[in-house]
Amino acid sequence: MQDDDFSLFRSETRGVKPIKVEYADTGKPKPDLKNLAKLRQAATVRTGSVTVDGLSDQFVIDVGPEDTLNWVRDGVQEGQMRKLKLGQISFEGSLDLHGMSVELARETMWEFLAEATRLEIRCVRITHGKAVRLDGKRPMIKSHVNTWLRQHPQVLGFTSCLAKHGGAGAVYVILKRTMMEGRDE
Repeated sequence: MQDDDFSLFRSETRGVKPIKVEYADTGKPKPDLKNLAKLRQAATVRTGSVTVDGLSDQFVIDVGPEDTLNWVRDGVQEGQMRKLKLGQISFEGSLDLHGMSVELARETMWEFLAEATRLEIRCVRITHGKAVRLDGKRPMIKSHVNTWLRQHPQVLGFTSCLAKHGGAGAVYVILKRTMMEGRDE
């Protein structure tokens, strides 16, 4: 009986090449933690020209990886922010800042919000990530996004997303619309 099983197995696996190694190759190299720490430190250093965009890094509000973000400009209706928090205002644009340096995230977010404003978009989502860091420090991009959005002239308010849209790793952002001046505040 065992010979029949073996023969059946051989006939079913004919042409299959045996694996020569006993470990899986995921294709990803293991992270060099020392080099990673140097790269993170370098990401906070500015290089090249400085773009004047109205966003300051002088005082950054540190937030934790699981902290929910919530801010509203004076004069914005509570009902609008309640709808935003419940995900009832659909977002028409989305930006992912994962893996970017602080400076690149700043420039990318500024350009994204400028384009959204130009297109009269009411609500966008910005994914900043939670960045649970090995060195125990606060998430850099999340903290900066929290600070920058408060400074941006077109931002009326923002709040952390529902879990299905990123949870504490993303924010819904409600924007002013210029053509309908006065309706948003």
